[in-house]
Amino acid sequence: MGLPQRVKIVEVGPRDGLQNESQLVPSAVKVALIDRLGMAGLKTIEATAFVSPKWVPQMGDAAEVMASLPRRHGVSYPVLVPNLKGFEQALAAGAEEIAVFAAASEAFSQKNINCSIAESLERFRPVMEAARQNGIRVRGYVSCVLGCPYQGAVPPAAVAEVAARLLEMGCYEISLGDTIGVGTPASVARMLDEVALLVPVERLAGHYHDTYGMALANIYASLGRGVAVFDASVAGLGGCPYAAGASGNVATEDVVYLMNGLGIETGVDLDRLVDAGAYICAELGREPSSKVARAVLAKRRKV
Repeated sequence: MGLPQRVKIVEVGPRDGLQNESQLVPSAVKVALIDRLGMAGLKTIEATAFVSPKWVPQMGDAAEVMASLPRRHGVSYPVLVPNLKGFEQALAAGAEEIAVFAAASEAFSQKNINCSIAESLERFRPVMEAARQNGIRVRGYVSCVLGCPYQGAVPPAAVAEVAARLLEMGCYEISLGDTIGVGTPASVARMLDEVALLVPVERLAGHYHDTYGMALANIYASLGRGVAVFDASVAGLGGCPYAAGASGNVATEDVVYLMNGLGIETGVDLDRLVDAGAYICAELGREPSSKVARAVLAKRRKV
């Protein structure tokens, strides 16, 4: 199978990247980041999450962020919702697309949301029905597709089963998340081959964390399996909460550089993307985790 001519990058920095930040990021800064990402050419930008502020304080301003967003034509701003209450809040705030999340690991599901995988999926049925009635698109996330911090290896068949359930419930796309970043090209290929037996590969996305430095290699392996959608986080925002000090989300700048080198279109302006990453890192008081961003910024300083 040849490589795709174009890929879609789903930018998750404003939500997945910022949600574990200990310092509260002002709403105006989040909105400015989202706008800069839109100016860089990203067409899908995960804006926020309608979750309990008690559990995720960083997302406590979700309605304010949505109200302040300068909506760009052709850009979608999906938001994460955990249940029907979150969906109702998202709908009231003007969300047009949502994301729901399940795990491929029973141990992770129990530890993370205090219920089994089957129970978590049942919780989403009323959300999916409400979304259908309101014309809201739903994306599904599956976490721990290549390993779990509590149970270790996760069988590819378990991933395929959860992904198939989300598809059957009405998700238009299923994002497969290597939550702890333990995947390698070989394990990614095995997992994708199993999932593709139940879910068409054109409905799949890769969400690879870079904890062990394998994210770009795993993306390349996924391209060879026909996957053409990848989640990424500007400046590599979002460390891995299960490995102290480790990187988490793959950096959007690094993904765009890889695609440019392969001659695959993304529609993203790398220089503007680097600027967006530099902006949020300045606000957070640190350097970008992206190797590409660091190289571009160092080169600019020398000129």
